Amino acid sequence: MSLFVASLNSGSNGNCYYVANEREAIFVDAGISCKEIEKRMDRLALPMERLKAIFISHEHSDHINGVEVLSKKYNLPVYINDKTYRNSRLKIDKKRESFKAHQQIQIGDLTIVAFPKFHDASDPCSFIISGNDVTIGVLTDIGSICDHVIEHFSQCHAAFLEANYDEEMLDNGHYPLHLKRGIKSDVGHLSNDQALELFADHRSSSLSHVFLSHLSKENNSPELAQKLFQKYAGKTEVVVASRYEESKVYEITNEFVSDVFIKRERILVRENPQLKLF
Repeated sequence: MSLFVASLNSGSNGNCYYVANEREAIFVDAGISCKEIEKRMDRLALPMERLKAIFISHEHSDHINGVEVLSKKYNLPVYINDKTYRNSRLKIDKKRESFKAHQQIQIGDLTIVAFPKFHDASDPCSFIISGNDVTIGVLTDIGSICDHVIEHFSQCHAAFLEANYDEEMLDNGHYPLHLKRGIKSDVGHLSNDQALELFADHRSSSLSHVFLSHLSKENNSPELAQKLFQKYAGKTEVVVASRYEESKVYEITNEFVSDVFIKRERILVRENPQLKLF
């Protein structure tokens, strides 16, 4: 039993994540153009006809830029909550489907549940997609790790997890102070270290893949994020979702069991005996 996932693009220049079973697929966000989505789906040999719905996490342009054209061309419903829609300026009244947090939405044999998160948007949410006894999380644009994030991440067999910035690179970078503070705030983005803490402390032993997502072009690097997570990954595969191209399609099953399931603090203590846990 399995689901299939891919990142079509991940970053401040546009976000679009694909989750599917053998018959139907959904997008979480559509922040790149319809034309570009079609090109990338074609390169992955994924039929657009399999796509049944688009789910929107929040109203920022890098998550909705392709929605209007895509939904009209392929007659796709767009699931977007009320506050997000009012602040999005999207014109999709005939395609729009409203939802509330924690509501189960059924798209064929896929079950989608949204839950609240902290981010600088009107009513932002993340998503859990389940089917075939497999659970996928799309957890990006998160300012701080709350109980909702921990609860849902810990259920995942695979997750798109934000690792937006390296703290040192951000602090020493060219961004103005107010922007740095906004990124690091509780309604900004997750740093590499914050994402790693969630991954090391709360991942399920069934988490086969983590897709590091929404990396900053200026304040992070794929190599840095990959190396940091790989150190604590065990058999969990670490993939960096690109801001320039699509990933390959990954098949996620419910059969994976990690041989390493140890909290990050205990790893740090083992490597640094002078540290103590309380």
